[in-house]
Amino acid sequence: MDLIEILHPDAVRNTQSVGSKKRLFQDLAAMSAQNYGISPEVAVEALLERENLGPTGVGRGVALPHARLENLNRIVGCFIKLDRPIDFDAVDRQPVDLVFALFAPLSSGVEHLKALALVSRTLRDPGVCLKLRNNEDPGTLLAILLEGPASVAA
Repeated sequence: MDLIEILHPDAVRNTQSVGSKKRLFQDLAAMSAQNYGISPEVAVEALLERENLGPTGVGRGVALPHARLENLNRIVGCFIKLDRPIDFDAVDRQPVDLVFALFAPLSSGVEHLKALALVSRTLRDPGVCLKLRNNEDPGTLLAILLEGPASVAA
């Protein structure tokens, strides 16, 4: 599985101001509706429901909100880079500015976990995060995400 299979090019944005986690989820839901035909109301509700189980802020300014949805036939994602970090109840208590949301079919099981691992591995790389934070253009952000972590030369 590669990010290119999950992330539509128009589902990558740089956002000016989002004041709260709920507003961020509304923006992610609007993106998922526009790019994948997901009901925005269903997406927001599912993201909030999952977040109530435990925060998806994984640390170092990164959040990976995710939800399983009915009537979805494949795993899809949306990425938002925030100009101003917001509180996300992250494990390290740091505000979040890089957000990759995943939406998966209810029956996805292991594939959902593989997608989460792929996104987590990508955004755990300090070099990837630095490049994302230093760029504004959605096309460039997409290219950085698809490039992924730098491989180590032998």
